[in-house]
Amino acid sequence: MFQLTKEETENWKSQFAISNSIKMGLRHSPYVFTQEGVAMLSGVLSSNRAIQVNIQIMRVFIKLREIISLHKELAYKLAQLEGKYEKHDRQIHAIFEQIRQFLTFKEKPKKRIGFCGG
Repeated sequence: MFQLTKEETENWKSQFAISNSIKMGLRHSPYVFTQEGVAMLSGVLSSNRAIQVNIQIMRVFIKLREIISLHKELAYKLAQLEGKYEKHDRQIHAIFEQIRQFLTFKEKPKKRIGFCGG
């Protein structure tokens, strides 16, 4: 168990729809448990309700870990895609530059050859 820092408490309060009276009533940062702390607490509390609450809390920790893992994985894949498309953007830009050069290329007038009747 540990106490949230002031910054963590403000972040925590902003994440939940807590009424203003409760927000204003918090004089101290709340104490929270780690996943391991919840597991140790369940060893001390043995009522059926405490066991059920502990199971739910453990499921929340597992779900949070999955979400965080998925978020990191998605962020990594997004970074890879950005790099890939940046490379393609540069290549496409180079192609367009070549096309522009061809479009603006002016041929020198060709010298006529052959019989000029005059």
